[in-house]
Amino acid sequence: MADFSSTASHAAAVPATGEEQKRQAAQQSTAVEQIRPVGPLQTEQGNTTIAETVVQKIAGIATREVPGVYAMGSAGHRAFSSLSGRIPGSQTNVSGGVSVEKGERQTAVDLTIVVEYGASIVDISKMIRRNVIESVQEATGLEVIEVNINVTDVHLPEDDQKETNDPGRSELQ
Repeated sequence: MADFSSTASHAAAVPATGEEQKRQAAQQSTAVEQIRPVGPLQTEQGNTTIAETVVQKIAGIATREVPGVYAMGSAGHRAFSSLSGRIPGSQTNVSGGVSVEKGERQTAVDLTIVVEYGASIVDISKMIRRNVIESVQEATGLEVIEVNINVTDVHLPEDDQKETNDPGRSELQ
């Protein structure tokens, strides 16, 4: 009968091979990485959380800054915003037409817009994506993984004339 206890103790005294040392070092570095902060919002001193409404507002403002964007949101939303905007003391809704999905480190933005007639939808879309990504990432530290744009209408110059010449239109004072 063989004595395995002496073999086991002998194996513990033998130094680890190069391959075993690499494996042990990899396990130790993985453990250290798990303790390390995972992004600019998670630090050793604490975590910062950002509400979806914050990302919505930043994305909405960044979209409205792009030339050629006439309005944001669906027709119903725009009509409601137009009425509520006439009420004294009401606030402008800058997040209308913006939908956000947000995680701890990443976010995705969906936009619904109306473009000015004659403007290139392709160029406007590129500028919106660039502006939204830069603005959201700079302000929040979140990685913007996608910006989806839904163009629902084209604003024609005649549309402004119809609004100002409509005799049945009443202003709230």
